[in-house]
Amino acid sequence: MTQTNMTQQLKIIAFVICGIFMHHGLHARVTTGSTNSGNMNVADTQEPAKPSVTETDICVYGGTASGVVAAVQASRMGKSVVIIEPGKHIGGMTSSGLGNTDVGRPETIGGIAREFYQLVHQWYQDPAHWKYQTKEEFIASTQPKRIAPDALFVFEPHVAELKLNEMIANESVSVVFGERLDLKNGVKKENNQIVSIRMESGRTFVAKVFIDCSYEGDLLAKAGVSYTVGREGNARYDEKINGVQTKEPARIGDRPLDPFIIPGDSTSGVIEGLVPDVVGAEGDGDKMVQAYNYRLCLTGEPENRFPFNKPEGYDESEFELLFRWLEAGNTRGLPLGSNPVPNKKTDTNKGGWVSTDYMGHADDYPDADYEAREKILNDHLRYTKGFLWTLANHPRVPEVVRARASKLGLAKDEFVDNGHFPFQLYVREGRRMIGNLVMTEHHLRSNPKVTDPVALGSYGMDSHPTQIWVDKDGALHADTPKWTGVPPYGISYQSITPKEEECSNLLVTCCVSASHSAYGSIRMEPVYMMLGQSAATAAALAIDKEVSIHQLNYDELKVRLLADKQILEYSKD
Repeated sequence: MTQTNMTQQLKIIAFVICGIFMHHGLHARVTTGSTNSGNMNVADTQEPAKPSVTETDICVYGGTASGVVAAVQASRMGKSVVIIEPGKHIGGMTSSGLGNTDVGRPETIGGIAREFYQLVHQWYQDPAHWKYQTKEEFIASTQPKRIAPDALFVFEPHVAELKLNEMIANESVSVVFGERLDLKNGVKKENNQIVSIRMESGRTFVAKVFIDCSYEGDLLAKAGVSYTVGREGNARYDEKINGVQTKEPARIGDRPLDPFIIPGDSTSGVIEGLVPDVVGAEGDGDKMVQAYNYRLCLTGEPENRFPFNKPEGYDESEFELLFRWLEAGNTRGLPLGSNPVPNKKTDTNKGGWVSTDYMGHADDYPDADYEAREKILNDHLRYTKGFLWTLANHPRVPEVVRARASKLGLAKDEFVDNGHFPFQLYVREGRRMIGNLVMTEHHLRSNPKVTDPVALGSYGMDSHPTQIWVDKDGALHADTPKWTGVPPYGISYQSITPKEEECSNLLVTCCVSASHSAYGSIRMEPVYMMLGQSAATAAALAIDKEVSIHQLNYDELKVRLLADKQILEYSKD
Protein backbone atom coordinates (compact mmCIF):
# COMPACT_ATOMS: atom_id res chain seq x y z
CA MET A 1 0.00 0.00 0.00
CA THR A 2 1.38 3.41 -0.93
CA GLN A 3 1.75 6.15 1.67
CA THR A 4 -1.03 8.13 -0.05
CA ASN A 5 -3.41 5.17 0.06
CA MET A 6 -2.50 4.47 3.70
CA THR A 7 -3.22 8.08 4.62
CA GLN A 8 -6.57 7.87 2.83
CA GLN A 9 -7.50 4.65 4.64
CA LEU A 10 -6.57 6.16 8.01
CA LYS A 11 -8.80 9.17 7.29
CA ILE A 12 -11.72 6.91 6.51
CA ILE A 13 -11.13 4.77 9.61
CA ALA A 14 -10.96 7.91 11.75
CA PHE A 15 -14.20 9.15 10.21
CA VAL A 16 -15.98 5.88 10.91
CA ILE A 17 -14.78 5.91 14.54
CA CYS A 18 -15.99 9.49 14.85
CA GLY A 19 -19.35 8.43 13.43
CA ILE A 20 -19.62 5.66 16.02
CA PHE A 21 -19.05 8.17 18.83
CA MET A 22 -21.65 10.51 17.36
CA HIS A 23 -24.12 7.65 16.98
CA HIS A 24 -23.86 7.00 20.70
CA GLY A 25 -24.48 10.64 21.57
CA LEU A 26 -20.87 11.65 22.21
CA HIS A 27 -19.26 14.76 20.79
CA ALA A 28 -15.73 16.05 21.12
CA ARG A 29 -16.92 19.46 22.31
CA VAL A 30 -19.55 18.16 24.73
CA THR A 31 -19.12 16.57 28.14
CA THR A 32 -21.96 14.21 29.01
CA GLY A 33 -20.50 12.55 32.10
CA SER A 34 -17.31 11.80 34.04
CA THR A 35 -15.19 8.84 35.00
CA ASN A 36 -15.62 7.61 38.57
CA SER A 37 -12.06 7.53 39.93
CA GLY A 38 -12.81 5.90 43.27
CA ASN A 39 -15.20 8.47 44.73
CA MET A 40 -18.47 6.63 45.25
CA ASN A 41 -20.45 9.89 45.50
CA VAL A 42 -19.27 11.60 42.29
CA ALA A 43 -22.34 10.63 40.31
CA ASP A 44 -24.62 11.88 43.07
CA THR A 45 -23.06 15.33 43.24
CA GLN A 46 -22.85 16.14 39.53
CA GLU A 47 -25.54 18.14 37.78
CA PRO A 48 -27.43 16.31 35.01
CA ALA A 49 -25.78 16.75 31.62
CA LYS A 50 -27.44 19.36 29.47
CA PRO A 51 -28.46 18.43 25.92
CA SER A 52 -25.71 19.41 23.50
CA VAL A 53 -25.89 22.28 21.04
CA THR A 54 -24.15 22.06 17.68
CA GLU A 55 -23.58 25.26 15.71
CA THR A 56 -22.63 25.23 12.03
CA ASP A 57 -23.03 27.42 8.98
CA ILE A 58 -25.23 24.84 7.28
CA CYS A 59 -27.30 22.03 8.77
CA VAL A 60 -28.40 19.16 6.50
CA TYR A 61 -31.35 17.11 7.73
CA GLY A 62 -31.39 13.68 6.09
CA GLY A 63 -28.35 11.59 5.19
CA THR A 64 -29.69 10.57 1.80
CA ALA A 65 -27.35 10.70 -1.19
CA SER A 66 -28.74 14.18 -1.74
CA GLY A 67 -27.78 15.12 1.81
CA VAL A 68 -24.28 13.71 1.40
CA VAL A 69 -23.70 15.71 -1.78
CA ALA A 70 -25.09 18.87 -0.16
CA ALA A 71 -22.72 18.51 2.79
CA VAL A 72 -19.71 17.76 0.57
CA GLN A 73 -20.38 20.88 -1.49
CA ALA A 74 -20.87 23.02 1.61
CA SER A 75 -17.53 21.86 2.98
CA ARG A 76 -15.77 22.48 -0.32
CA MET A 77 -17.09 26.02 -0.26
CA GLY A 78 -15.51 26.58 3.14
CA LYS A 79 -18.61 26.23 5.29
CA SER A 80 -18.98 24.26 8.49
CA VAL A 81 -21.69 21.65 8.03
CA VAL A 82 -23.32 18.75 9.82
CA ILE A 83 -25.56 15.95 8.53
CA ILE A 84 -28.32 14.67 10.81
CA GLU A 85 -29.36 11.14 9.83
CA PRO A 86 -32.19 9.54 11.84
CA GLY A 87 -31.06 6.02 10.88
CA LYS A 88 -27.75 4.16 11.02
CA HIS A 89 -26.62 4.51 7.42
CA ILE A 90 -26.06 7.22 4.86
CA GLY A 91 -27.08 7.17 1.23
CA GLY A 92 -30.82 6.62 1.35
CA MET A 93 -32.03 4.58 -1.60
CA THR A 94 -28.70 4.87 -3.42
CA SER A 95 -27.08 2.62 -0.80
CA SER A 96 -30.24 0.68 0.04
CA GLY A 97 -30.80 -1.41 -3.05
CA LEU A 98 -31.49 1.06 -5.84
CA GLY A 99 -28.29 0.17 -7.68
CA ASN A 100 -29.74 0.07 -11.19
CA THR A 101 -29.94 3.85 -11.39
CA ASP A 102 -32.75 5.55 -13.32
CA VAL A 103 -30.59 7.92 -15.33
CA GLY A 104 -32.62 9.17 -18.28
CA ARG A 105 -29.85 10.75 -20.34
CA PRO A 106 -26.48 10.18 -18.63
CA GLU A 107 -24.97 13.33 -20.13
CA THR A 108 -27.33 15.48 -18.03
CA ILE A 109 -25.79 14.21 -14.78
CA GLY A 110 -22.98 16.48 -13.62
CA GLY A 111 -21.17 17.90 -10.62
CA ILE A 112 -20.62 15.84 -7.48
CA ALA A 113 -23.34 13.42 -8.55
CA ARG A 114 -21.28 12.43 -11.57
CA GLU A 115 -18.19 12.35 -9.38
CA PHE A 116 -19.90 9.67 -7.28
CA TYR A 117 -20.66 7.55 -10.34
CA GLN A 118 -17.08 8.05 -11.50
CA LEU A 119 -15.85 6.68 -8.16
CA VAL A 120 -18.10 3.67 -8.67
CA HIS A 121 -16.63 3.22 -12.15
CA GLN A 122 -13.10 3.34 -10.76
CA TRP A 123 -13.93 0.77 -8.08
CA TYR A 124 -15.04 -1.79 -10.63
CA GLN A 125 -11.89 -1.40 -12.72
CA ASP A 126 -10.12 -3.56 -10.14
CA PRO A 127 -10.48 -7.30 -10.97
CA ALA A 128 -10.31 -8.04 -7.24
CA HIS A 129 -13.77 -6.48 -6.87
CA TRP A 130 -15.35 -9.05 -9.18
CA LYS A 131 -15.86 -12.13 -7.00
CA TYR A 132 -18.77 -13.89 -8.67
CA GLN A 133 -18.39 -12.82 -12.31
CA THR A 134 -16.03 -10.89 -14.54
CA LYS A 135 -16.52 -7.27 -15.50
CA GLU A 136 -16.98 -8.34 -19.11
CA GLU A 137 -19.73 -10.80 -18.19
CA PHE A 138 -21.57 -8.11 -16.29
CA ILE A 139 -21.27 -5.46 -19.00
CA ALA A 140 -22.78 -7.87 -21.48
CA SER A 141 -25.83 -8.25 -19.21
CA THR A 142 -26.68 -4.62 -18.48
CA GLN A 143 -28.16 -1.72 -20.43
CA PRO A 144 -25.61 0.37 -22.37
CA LYS A 145 -27.06 3.70 -21.18
CA ARG A 146 -26.04 2.82 -17.62
CA ILE A 147 -22.39 2.57 -18.64
CA ALA A 148 -20.49 5.70 -19.65
CA PRO A 149 -16.79 5.97 -20.53
CA ASP A 150 -16.11 7.74 -17.23
CA ALA A 151 -19.00 6.65 -15.02
CA LEU A 152 -20.98 3.58 -14.01
CA PHE A 153 -24.61 3.93 -12.95
CA VAL A 154 -25.02 0.33 -11.74
CA PHE A 155 -23.51 -0.90 -8.48
CA GLU A 156 -23.84 -3.03 -5.37
CA PRO A 157 -25.41 -1.37 -2.29
CA HIS A 158 -22.33 -1.73 -0.07
CA VAL A 159 -20.14 -0.12 -2.74
CA ALA A 160 -22.44 2.91 -2.89
CA GLU A 161 -22.30 3.35 0.88
CA LEU A 162 -18.53 2.91 0.88
CA LYS A 163 -18.01 5.58 -1.76
CA LEU A 164 -20.40 8.03 -0.11
CA ASN A 165 -18.61 7.52 3.20
CA GLU A 166 -15.28 8.18 1.50
CA MET A 167 -16.63 11.43 0.05
CA ILE A 168 -17.72 12.80 3.42
CA ALA A 169 -14.57 11.53 5.11
CA ASN A 170 -12.42 13.34 2.56
CA GLU A 171 -14.23 16.58 3.38
CA SER A 172 -14.26 15.93 7.16
CA VAL A 173 -18.04 16.28 7.25
CA SER A 174 -19.64 15.49 10.62
CA VAL A 175 -22.51 13.02 10.61
CA VAL A 176 -24.84 12.55 13.57
CA PHE A 177 -26.70 9.24 13.44
CA GLY A 178 -29.78 8.17 15.34
CA GLU A 179 -31.27 11.63 15.90
CA ARG A 180 -34.65 12.67 14.56
CA LEU A 181 -36.60 15.89 14.64
CA ASP A 182 -39.01 16.53 17.49
CA LEU A 183 -42.26 16.65 15.53
CA LYS A 184 -44.18 18.49 18.25
CA ASN A 185 -42.14 21.65 18.65
CA GLY A 186 -38.70 20.93 17.30
CA VAL A 187 -38.35 23.99 15.03
CA LYS A 188 -37.60 27.37 16.57
CA LYS A 189 -38.23 30.34 14.28
CA GLU A 190 -37.89 34.09 14.56
CA ASN A 191 -40.19 35.71 12.04
CA ASN A 192 -39.59 33.79 8.79
CA GLN A 193 -36.20 32.36 9.73
CA ILE A 194 -35.28 29.07 11.40
CA VAL A 195 -33.01 29.71 14.37
CA SER A 196 -32.54 26.13 15.52
CA ILE A 197 -33.99 22.65 15.36
CA ARG A 198 -34.27 20.24 18.28
CA MET A 199 -34.22 16.47 18.17
CA GLU A 200 -36.33 14.15 20.32
CA SER A 201 -33.27 13.60 22.52
CA GLY A 202 -33.10 17.33 23.24
CA ARG A 203 -29.99 17.85 21.14
CA THR A 204 -30.18 21.17 19.30
CA PHE A 205 -28.67 22.31 16.03
CA VAL A 206 -28.15 25.98 15.23
CA ALA A 207 -27.29 27.08 11.68
CA LYS A 208 -27.47 30.00 9.31
CA VAL A 209 -29.09 27.89 6.59
CA PHE A 210 -30.91 24.55 6.81
CA ILE A 211 -31.35 22.04 3.99
CA ASP A 212 -34.08 19.39 4.15
CA CYS A 213 -32.72 16.38 2.22
CA SER A 214 -35.14 13.84 3.65
CA TYR A 215 -37.66 11.85 1.62
CA GLU A 216 -40.49 12.76 4.01
CA GLY A 217 -40.03 16.53 4.33
CA ASP A 218 -40.51 16.69 8.11
CA LEU A 219 -38.32 19.76 8.53
CA LEU A 220 -40.08 21.76 5.85
CA ALA A 221 -43.48 20.84 7.29
CA LYS A 222 -42.60 21.70 10.89
CA ALA A 223 -41.04 24.97 9.70
CA GLY A 224 -44.46 26.07 8.51
CA VAL A 225 -43.80 25.67 4.78
CA SER A 226 -46.77 24.94 2.51
CA TYR A 227 -46.90 21.46 1.02
CA THR A 228 -49.24 18.89 -0.44
CA VAL A 229 -49.59 15.11 -0.40
CA GLY A 230 -51.10 12.93 -3.10
CA ARG A 231 -52.24 13.79 -6.60
CA GLU A 232 -53.57 17.08 -7.87
CA GLY A 233 -56.46 16.99 -10.28
CA ASN A 234 -55.50 17.53 -13.91
CA ALA A 235 -57.43 20.79 -13.88
CA ARG A 236 -55.20 22.29 -11.16
CA TYR A 237 -52.26 22.91 -13.50
CA ASP A 238 -53.92 22.02 -16.82
CA GLU A 239 -52.07 18.69 -16.98
CA LYS A 240 -52.82 15.41 -18.75
CA ILE A 241 -51.53 12.55 -16.60
CA ASN A 242 -52.18 13.73 -13.05
CA GLY A 243 -55.01 12.61 -10.79
CA VAL A 244 -57.01 9.39 -11.08
CA GLN A 245 -56.26 7.37 -14.23
CA THR A 246 -59.00 5.04 -15.52
CA LYS A 247 -58.70 4.97 -19.32
CA GLU A 248 -55.09 4.06 -20.12
CA PRO A 249 -55.25 0.85 -22.25
CA ALA A 250 -51.68 -0.12 -21.34
CA ARG A 251 -52.75 -0.40 -17.71
CA ILE A 252 -55.43 -3.05 -18.26
CA GLY A 253 -54.52 -6.67 -17.59
CA ASP A 254 -55.23 -9.24 -20.30
CA ARG A 255 -55.82 -12.31 -18.11
CA PRO A 256 -59.11 -12.21 -16.18
CA LEU A 257 -59.18 -13.70 -12.72
CA ASP A 258 -61.86 -14.37 -10.15
CA PRO A 259 -61.69 -11.36 -7.80
CA PHE A 260 -64.17 -12.46 -5.16
CA ILE A 261 -63.35 -13.78 -1.69
CA ILE A 262 -65.67 -16.72 -2.36
CA PRO A 263 -64.97 -17.54 -6.01
CA GLY A 264 -67.98 -16.79 -8.16
CA ASP A 265 -69.87 -15.01 -5.36
CA SER A 266 -69.94 -11.25 -6.00
CA THR A 267 -71.67 -10.64 -2.67
CA SER A 268 -68.63 -11.91 -0.74
CA GLY A 269 -66.52 -8.87 -1.60
CA VAL A 270 -63.21 -8.68 -3.41
CA ILE A 271 -59.94 -10.18 -2.18
CA GLU A 272 -57.27 -8.13 -0.42
CA GLY A 273 -55.22 -5.96 -2.75
CA LEU A 274 -58.13 -5.07 -5.04
CA VAL A 275 -60.94 -2.54 -5.00
CA PRO A 276 -64.26 -3.41 -6.68
CA ASP A 277 -64.26 -0.24 -8.77
CA VAL A 278 -61.92 2.66 -9.25
CA VAL A 279 -61.98 5.20 -6.40
CA GLY A 280 -62.48 8.60 -7.98
CA ALA A 281 -63.29 9.96 -11.42
CA GLU A 282 -60.88 10.37 -14.34
CA GLY A 283 -58.43 13.20 -13.67
CA ASP A 284 -59.64 13.94 -10.14
CA GLY A 285 -57.17 14.72 -7.36
CA ASP A 286 -56.88 12.69 -4.17
CA LYS A 287 -54.55 11.99 -1.25
CA MET A 288 -53.22 8.68 -2.55
CA VAL A 289 -49.47 8.23 -3.00
CA GLN A 290 -47.77 5.92 -5.46
CA ALA A 291 -46.96 2.55 -3.93
CA TYR A 292 -43.84 2.05 -1.83
CA ASN A 293 -41.66 -1.06 -1.75
CA TYR A 294 -38.15 -2.28 -0.98
CA ARG A 295 -35.48 -2.46 -3.68
CA LEU A 296 -34.16 -5.95 -2.98
CA CYS A 297 -30.63 -7.18 -3.57
CA LEU A 298 -31.09 -10.83 -4.57
CA THR A 299 -28.71 -13.43 -5.94
CA GLY A 300 -28.78 -16.92 -7.35
CA GLU A 301 -25.16 -17.56 -6.43
CA PRO A 302 -25.31 -20.49 -3.94
CA GLU A 303 -22.29 -19.36 -1.93
CA ASN A 304 -23.76 -15.89 -1.38
CA ARG A 305 -27.45 -16.77 -1.06
CA PHE A 306 -29.44 -16.25 2.13
CA PRO A 307 -32.79 -18.11 1.98
CA PHE A 308 -36.17 -16.42 2.12
CA ASN A 309 -37.62 -16.89 5.60
CA LYS A 310 -41.27 -16.90 6.59
CA PRO A 311 -41.81 -13.66 8.54
CA GLU A 312 -43.42 -13.40 11.93
CA GLY A 313 -47.09 -12.54 11.55
CA TYR A 314 -47.35 -14.14 8.09
CA ASP A 315 -50.93 -14.27 6.82
CA GLU A 316 -51.45 -16.17 3.59
CA SER A 317 -54.70 -14.29 2.91
CA GLU A 318 -52.52 -11.28 2.02
CA PHE A 319 -51.33 -13.25 -1.00
CA GLU A 320 -54.67 -14.47 -2.34
CA LEU A 321 -54.30 -12.01 -5.22
CA LEU A 322 -50.92 -13.56 -6.04
CA PHE A 323 -52.42 -17.06 -5.97
CA ARG A 324 -55.29 -16.04 -8.24
CA TRP A 325 -52.91 -14.23 -10.58
CA LEU A 326 -50.71 -17.30 -10.94
CA GLU A 327 -53.73 -19.60 -11.25
CA ALA A 328 -54.92 -17.43 -14.14
CA GLY A 329 -51.86 -18.58 -16.08
CA ASN A 330 -49.31 -15.87 -15.35
CA THR A 331 -46.42 -18.27 -14.82
CA ARG A 332 -43.93 -17.49 -17.59
CA GLY A 333 -41.53 -15.79 -15.19
CA LEU A 334 -41.29 -14.53 -11.64
CA PRO A 335 -43.39 -11.52 -10.59
CA LEU A 336 -40.20 -9.64 -9.72
CA GLY A 337 -38.60 -6.82 -11.70
CA SER A 338 -34.96 -7.85 -11.36
CA ASN A 339 -32.18 -5.91 -13.06
CA PRO A 340 -28.54 -6.99 -12.81
CA VAL A 341 -25.96 -5.27 -10.65
CA PRO A 342 -22.35 -6.48 -10.34
CA ASN A 343 -21.37 -9.87 -8.91
CA LYS A 344 -24.49 -11.75 -9.98
CA LYS A 345 -26.80 -9.69 -7.80
CA THR A 346 -29.95 -7.78 -8.61
CA ASP A 347 -31.73 -4.55 -7.98
CA THR A 348 -35.19 -6.09 -7.71
CA ASN A 349 -38.13 -3.74 -8.10
CA LYS A 350 -41.77 -4.57 -8.55
CA GLY A 351 -42.47 -6.53 -11.71
CA GLY A 352 -45.90 -6.87 -13.25
CA TRP A 353 -49.32 -6.50 -11.77
CA VAL A 354 -48.85 -8.43 -8.54
CA SER A 355 -45.44 -7.91 -7.03
CA THR A 356 -43.54 -6.12 -4.25
CA ASP A 357 -45.41 -2.81 -4.48
CA TYR A 358 -47.68 -2.77 -1.42
CA MET A 359 -50.46 -0.71 -2.91
CA GLY A 360 -52.80 1.29 -0.74
CA HIS A 361 -50.71 0.93 2.42
CA ALA A 362 -48.58 4.09 2.28
CA ASP A 363 -51.15 6.85 1.81
CA ASP A 364 -50.86 7.94 5.45
CA TYR A 365 -47.07 7.71 5.62
CA PRO A 366 -46.01 11.27 4.61
CA ASP A 367 -47.97 13.02 7.36
CA ALA A 368 -47.75 10.23 9.95
CA ASP A 369 -45.89 10.52 13.24
CA TYR A 370 -42.96 8.23 13.98
CA GLU A 371 -45.04 5.56 15.69
CA ALA A 372 -47.50 5.34 12.80
CA ARG A 373 -44.67 5.28 10.27
CA GLU A 374 -43.01 2.45 12.15
CA LYS A 375 -46.17 0.39 11.78
CA ILE A 376 -46.33 1.16 8.06
CA LEU A 377 -42.67 0.17 7.70
CA ASN A 378 -43.25 -3.09 9.55
CA ASP A 379 -46.30 -3.85 7.41
CA HIS A 380 -44.20 -3.38 4.27
CA LEU A 381 -41.44 -5.57 5.70
CA ARG A 382 -43.86 -8.37 6.59
CA TYR A 383 -45.55 -8.19 3.19
CA THR A 384 -42.31 -8.18 1.21
CA LYS A 385 -40.68 -10.99 3.15
CA GLY A 386 -43.93 -12.93 3.00
CA PHE A 387 -44.20 -12.39 -0.74
CA LEU A 388 -40.71 -13.81 -1.31
CA TRP A 389 -41.28 -16.79 1.00
CA THR A 390 -44.63 -17.51 -0.65
CA LEU A 391 -43.13 -17.59 -4.14
CA ALA A 392 -40.49 -20.08 -3.06
CA ASN A 393 -42.50 -22.28 -0.69
CA HIS A 394 -46.29 -22.07 -0.76
CA PRO A 395 -48.05 -25.14 -2.24
CA ARG A 396 -50.59 -22.96 -4.09
CA VAL A 397 -47.76 -21.44 -6.12
CA PRO A 398 -47.22 -23.54 -9.27
CA GLU A 399 -44.19 -25.79 -9.01
CA VAL A 400 -42.48 -24.17 -11.98
CA VAL A 401 -42.63 -20.78 -10.21
CA ARG A 402 -41.52 -22.21 -6.88
CA ALA A 403 -38.55 -23.84 -8.56
CA ARG A 404 -37.42 -20.51 -10.01
CA ALA A 405 -37.94 -18.58 -6.77
CA SER A 406 -36.18 -21.15 -4.59
CA LYS A 407 -32.98 -20.66 -6.58
CA LEU A 408 -32.86 -17.06 -5.35
CA GLY A 409 -32.11 -15.53 -1.97
CA LEU A 410 -30.99 -12.32 -0.32
CA ALA A 411 -27.34 -11.47 -0.97
CA LYS A 412 -25.46 -12.49 2.18
CA ASP A 413 -22.76 -9.84 1.75
CA GLU A 414 -25.27 -6.96 1.65
CA PHE A 415 -27.02 -5.24 4.57
CA VAL A 416 -25.11 -7.48 6.95
CA ASP A 417 -26.38 -5.60 10.04
CA ASN A 418 -30.02 -5.80 8.94
CA GLY A 419 -30.61 -9.46 8.14
CA HIS A 420 -29.47 -8.82 4.52
CA PHE A 421 -32.61 -6.75 3.97
CA PRO A 422 -32.52 -3.11 2.77
CA PHE A 423 -32.62 -0.56 5.57
CA GLN A 424 -34.56 2.09 3.64
CA LEU A 425 -38.16 1.81 2.51
CA TYR A 426 -38.54 3.22 -0.98
CA VAL A 427 -40.56 6.35 -0.23
CA ARG A 428 -41.23 7.23 -3.83
CA GLU A 429 -43.18 10.32 -2.91
CA GLY A 430 -43.67 11.98 0.45
CA ARG A 431 -44.66 15.57 0.93
CA ARG A 432 -44.19 18.00 -1.96
CA MET A 433 -43.49 21.63 -1.14
CA ILE A 434 -45.61 24.38 -2.68
CA GLY A 435 -43.24 27.20 -3.59
CA ASN A 436 -43.60 30.28 -5.74
CA LEU A 437 -43.08 28.03 -8.76
CA VAL A 438 -44.50 24.52 -9.00
CA MET A 439 -42.83 22.33 -11.60
CA THR A 440 -45.51 20.78 -13.85
CA GLU A 441 -45.77 18.63 -16.96
CA HIS A 442 -45.43 21.84 -18.98
CA HIS A 443 -42.01 22.69 -17.55
CA LEU A 444 -40.82 19.16 -18.26
CA ARG A 445 -41.62 19.76 -21.90
CA SER A 446 -39.91 23.19 -21.71
CA ASN A 447 -43.21 24.94 -22.34
CA PRO A 448 -42.47 27.20 -20.62
CA LYS A 449 -38.74 26.67 -20.20
CA VAL A 450 -37.54 27.61 -16.71
CA THR A 451 -35.18 30.57 -16.59
CA ASP A 452 -33.35 29.66 -13.37
CA PRO A 453 -32.30 25.99 -13.66
CA VAL A 454 -30.22 24.46 -10.87
CA ALA A 455 -30.21 20.88 -12.21
CA LEU A 456 -31.36 18.98 -15.26
CA GLY A 457 -33.88 16.16 -15.40
CA SER A 458 -34.40 13.76 -18.26
CA TYR A 459 -36.10 10.61 -16.97
CA GLY A 460 -39.66 10.07 -18.13
CA MET A 461 -42.67 10.82 -15.95
CA ASP A 462 -43.11 7.59 -13.99
CA SER A 463 -45.62 6.92 -11.25
CA HIS A 464 -46.33 3.55 -9.68
CA PRO A 465 -49.97 2.56 -9.11
CA THR A 466 -52.00 3.85 -6.21
CA GLN A 467 -54.69 1.17 -6.49
CA ILE A 468 -55.66 -1.85 -8.58
CA TRP A 469 -59.32 -2.21 -9.36
CA VAL A 470 -61.15 -5.01 -11.06
CA ASP A 471 -63.89 -4.72 -13.67
CA LYS A 472 -66.97 -6.95 -14.05
CA ASP A 473 -65.05 -9.35 -16.31
CA GLY A 474 -62.25 -9.89 -13.79
CA ALA A 475 -59.66 -7.82 -15.63
CA LEU A 476 -57.28 -5.78 -13.50
CA HIS A 477 -56.82 -2.04 -14.00
CA ALA A 478 -53.88 -0.11 -12.55
CA ASP A 479 -54.59 3.47 -11.50
CA THR A 480 -51.47 5.04 -12.98
CA PRO A 481 -50.51 6.68 -16.28
CA LYS A 482 -48.14 5.04 -18.72
CA TRP A 483 -44.47 6.01 -18.60
CA THR A 484 -44.15 9.30 -20.52
CA GLY A 485 -40.79 10.32 -21.95
CA VAL A 486 -39.48 13.89 -21.80
CA PRO A 487 -36.51 15.76 -23.29
CA PRO A 488 -33.85 17.20 -20.94
CA TYR A 489 -35.37 20.02 -18.91
CA GLY A 490 -34.28 22.50 -16.28
CA ILE A 491 -35.44 22.35 -12.66
CA SER A 492 -36.11 25.79 -11.25
CA TYR A 493 -34.30 27.28 -8.26
CA GLN A 494 -37.74 28.38 -7.08
CA SER A 495 -38.76 24.71 -6.82
CA ILE A 496 -36.21 24.09 -4.03
CA THR A 497 -36.93 27.28 -2.08
CA PRO A 498 -40.08 27.91 -0.01
CA LYS A 499 -42.09 31.07 -0.30
CA GLU A 500 -39.97 33.75 1.35
CA GLU A 501 -42.68 34.80 3.77
CA GLU A 502 -42.86 31.22 5.07
CA CYS A 503 -39.14 30.55 5.50
CA SER A 504 -36.10 32.48 4.28
CA ASN A 505 -33.26 30.12 5.25
CA LEU A 506 -34.47 26.66 4.21
CA LEU A 507 -33.81 24.77 0.98
CA VAL A 508 -35.46 21.49 0.02
CA THR A 509 -33.87 18.92 -2.29
CA CYS A 510 -36.14 15.85 -2.32
CA CYS A 511 -39.65 17.07 -1.45
CA VAL A 512 -39.44 19.77 -4.09
CA SER A 513 -42.17 22.05 -5.37
CA ALA A 514 -43.69 19.99 -8.17
CA SER A 515 -47.00 18.49 -9.23
CA HIS A 516 -47.46 14.76 -8.77
CA SER A 517 -46.95 13.99 -12.44
CA ALA A 518 -43.85 16.19 -12.81
CA TYR A 519 -42.44 14.73 -9.61
CA GLY A 520 -42.63 11.32 -11.26
CA SER A 521 -39.64 12.40 -13.35
CA ILE A 522 -37.79 14.62 -10.87
CA ARG A 523 -37.76 11.98 -8.10
CA MET A 524 -34.64 10.16 -9.36
CA GLU A 525 -31.57 9.75 -7.15
CA PRO A 526 -29.10 11.51 -9.52
CA VAL A 527 -31.44 14.51 -9.67
CA TYR A 528 -31.79 14.58 -5.88
CA MET A 529 -27.98 14.62 -5.67
CA MET A 530 -27.65 17.48 -8.14
CA LEU A 531 -30.30 19.47 -6.30
CA GLY A 532 -28.36 18.82 -3.08
CA GLN A 533 -25.24 20.38 -4.59
CA SER A 534 -27.17 23.35 -5.94
CA ALA A 535 -28.90 23.93 -2.60
CA ALA A 536 -25.57 23.91 -0.75
CA THR A 537 -24.04 26.23 -3.35
CA ALA A 538 -26.89 28.70 -2.91
CA ALA A 539 -26.66 28.45 0.87
CA ALA A 540 -22.91 29.09 0.90
CA LEU A 541 -23.15 32.03 -1.49
CA ALA A 542 -26.00 33.56 0.50
CA ILE A 543 -23.93 33.28 3.69
CA ASP A 544 -20.91 34.86 1.99
CA LYS A 545 -22.97 37.76 0.66
CA GLU A 546 -25.01 38.11 3.85
CA VAL A 547 -28.32 37.85 2.03
CA SER A 548 -31.21 35.44 2.26
CA ILE A 549 -31.47 32.55 -0.18
CA HIS A 550 -34.31 34.44 -1.89
CA GLN A 551 -32.26 37.62 -2.31
CA LEU A 552 -29.35 35.75 -3.88
CA ASN A 553 -28.74 36.84 -7.47
CA TYR A 554 -29.43 33.86 -9.71
CA ASP A 555 -26.85 34.92 -12.31
CA GLU A 556 -24.15 34.71 -9.63
CA LEU A 557 -25.42 31.29 -8.59
CA LYS A 558 -25.45 30.16 -12.21
CA VAL A 559 -21.79 31.09 -12.70
CA ARG A 560 -20.79 28.74 -9.87
CA LEU A 561 -23.13 25.96 -11.02
CA LEU A 562 -21.69 26.07 -14.53
CA ALA A 563 -18.13 26.16 -13.19
CA ASP A 564 -18.85 23.03 -11.14
CA LYS A 565 -20.47 21.37 -14.19
CA GLN A 566 -23.56 21.10 -12.05
CA ILE A 567 -25.82 22.39 -14.81
CA LEU A 568 -25.34 22.38 -18.56
CA GLU A 569 -26.82 24.68 -21.12
CA TYR A 570 -29.86 23.02 -22.63
CA SER A 571 -32.44 23.79 -25.29
CA LYS A 572 -35.97 22.76 -26.12
CA ASP A 573 -34.61 20.40 -28.76
